[in-house]
Amino acid sequence: MLIAIILTFLIHVFLGLPLFLALLSSAVVGFFFIDPAMIPRMMPQQFYGGINAFSLMAIPLFILAGNLMNAAGMTDQLMRLARLLVGHLRGGIGHVNVLSSVFFAGVNGSAVADTSALGPLLVPAMRKEGYDKAFAAGLTAASSLVGPIIPPSIFMILYASLTNVSVGSLFLAGVIPGFVIAAAFMAMNGWYAWRHQLPRNGRAPTLKELSAAVVQAVPALVAPVIIVLGIVMGLVTPTESGGLIALYVVICGVLQRRLRLRDVWASLTETVRLTSAIFLIMAASATISWQLSYAQVPAQLTTLFTPFLDSPLLILLLLSLIIFTVGMFMEEVSALMLLTPILVPVALAAGIDPVQLGVIVTLNITIALITPPMGACLHVAAAVSKLEITALFRSIWPFVLVALGVLGLLIVFPPLTLWLPGLFA
Repeated sequence: MLIAIILTFLIHVFLGLPLFLALLSSAVVGFFFIDPAMIPRMMPQQFYGGINAFSLMAIPLFILAGNLMNAAGMTDQLMRLARLLVGHLRGGIGHVNVLSSVFFAGVNGSAVADTSALGPLLVPAMRKEGYDKAFAAGLTAASSLVGPIIPPSIFMILYASLTNVSVGSLFLAGVIPGFVIAAAFMAMNGWYAWRHQLPRNGRAPTLKELSAAVVQAVPALVAPVIIVLGIVMGLVTPTESGGLIALYVVICGVLQRRLRLRDVWASLTETVRLTSAIFLIMAASATISWQLSYAQVPAQLTTLFTPFLDSPLLILLLLSLIIFTVGMFMEEVSALMLLTPILVPVALAAGIDPVQLGVIVTLNITIALITPPMGACLHVAAAVSKLEITALFRSIWPFVLVALGVLGLLIVFPPLTLWLPGLFA
């Protein structure tokens, strides 16, 4: 049944069918393996049930907060701060690219939004500084991977809704890995700049200049702190946190006279558009997840992995290989919704901490955003840099290997993900 569902999905995607329709048609195929008579009753029930969760309301609220921050100019202030901090180093504009992604991660939690916002600005700037176009586009796409890892994270909210793991613990667990990923890509950029002897530009900022930039960026820098601390300390739920941060951004934008009514309307419109697409995919994926659970596919997979359950490290490597392979050919939200209910029981049977697993699954799914042929960030980066997508397909693999290296560190050293949540346990 699983093979038939996957083949149906891939065929319909390559034929150009919208993703949620490709998933629904795959669900229809799945019901023919279970009981076709269940289609009229179970498909609507599972389709609606897949998005009928209070915690999922946080997703549109965090997306709205990110859109409002962009409209209010807060992201411009973050980029200016990044330029002052690292722009004077060799390869400084590349470092600005990565550091801006770190700042943006605390704003919207979306890698694709990060690539879309930073690419048109930073890829041309990197070209002027002597960077190869393919490397500039690749670094822009790759650095955006920190978006779903550093809180807030849409992928982590989805994972939590499927596994009943604390969103606050997942957010905390993503902080250190997010900075490790950023450090890895900054090291890669530094090596590239040294190898090609790129020039240093400008001078180190004065304390006065840096202080002024930090003061201007404080409203944006405080936002992720409010989100994480509010959830971890039990003051607000993730959904309430999303509403609170959206209101906070509106107040800051109005007080700074940067946010107008038409900007709020445009942000709301974009949020509705993006949220609708995500929720349609989630609902269709939930139908297939129910089918796999009904057919006891997770239990069968656990039995298949029984010989390896004594080695959590090997289990994580095997599960990562499965997620990485599926992610290359399937849209990321769909892959997360379909694979999580199947793979989590295997990991729990091996004694793997569900919080560590959540970060590893999230990073795995996120890496799929820069792997050919379906990687959404690749297509966005190629479009904004006016680069042939096939050229970016060839040049992206060093960045993928660096990201996989960080994934390996998280698997081998669990404290990288579990230490910070442990402090608040």
